[in-house]
Amino acid sequence: MLKIKQWLGVAGIALAAASVALPAQADELGDILKRGELRVAVQTSGPLMSFMDKSGKRTGLAVEVAKRMADDLGVKLVLQDYEWKGLIPALLSGKADMVAADMTPTPQRAAQVLFSTPMFYADTVAVVPKDSPYKSYEELNKDGVTVGVLGASTYAEVGKKMLPKATMKEFSGGSAPVGQALSSGRLDAGIMSLSTANQFLVDFGNLRVLDGIMVREPLAFAVGPNAFRLKFWLDNWQTLKTADNTLPEQVKYWYSTDWKKDH
Repeated sequence: MLKIKQWLGVAGIALAAASVALPAQADELGDILKRGELRVAVQTSGPLMSFMDKSGKRTGLAVEVAKRMADDLGVKLVLQDYEWKGLIPALLSGKADMVAADMTPTPQRAAQVLFSTPMFYADTVAVVPKDSPYKSYEELNKDGVTVGVLGASTYAEVGKKMLPKATMKEFSGGSAPVGQALSSGRLDAGIMSLSTANQFLVDFGNLRVLDGIMVREPLAFAVGPNAFRLKFWLDNWQTLKTADNTLPEQVKYWYSTDWKKDH
């Protein structure tokens, strides 16, 4: 009997010590509700996901989706704009609760943060000047061809993988600098989403899309590595808003050129 009591005493001490040693579980969703703010990191300039429109207001597909999320949570939306390379660091440093961008949930990124269910998808294509001799993206895979891509993006990875003989030139500041360099004849081609390419065809007037889809990518929002409740909330939101057609209608509007007359 004494041995049993001694054993129970030791076990009780061990359990108490273990409970003290366990860290409190982070609850980012609870923090957002208590704070009354959803802090969202977006690209400084990344049409059509995030940009300043002609009235000086920040908008775009990712921005407008984040606004609906904040409304549904009953909190204020606080937008924080960063260059592409600064989005995940802003999340990991605790400055932002979520990244709302056209971000592909690659294995490397998923090792750092949690991703939502894909919010939308994007076809990746190659764009060239109208007078280019190339007909399909495969023809770009040769020495002496310079292809523009957004730095630290999956477009850069796709280019290096599928066009290993071509030279990749990386740009910062979204895909807009790639379109500008293409239009001015400083690049042979550029790699970007089809929706962005369609915008550039209208904006610049001297570009065209090559035949062939290079890859179709899922695009998701990101939260901190321990923000499980917030990640599940995003997944649930995506399911509901897809079912009631809210999200598909937003994607349809922004993937077309309809938004240009409004913004």
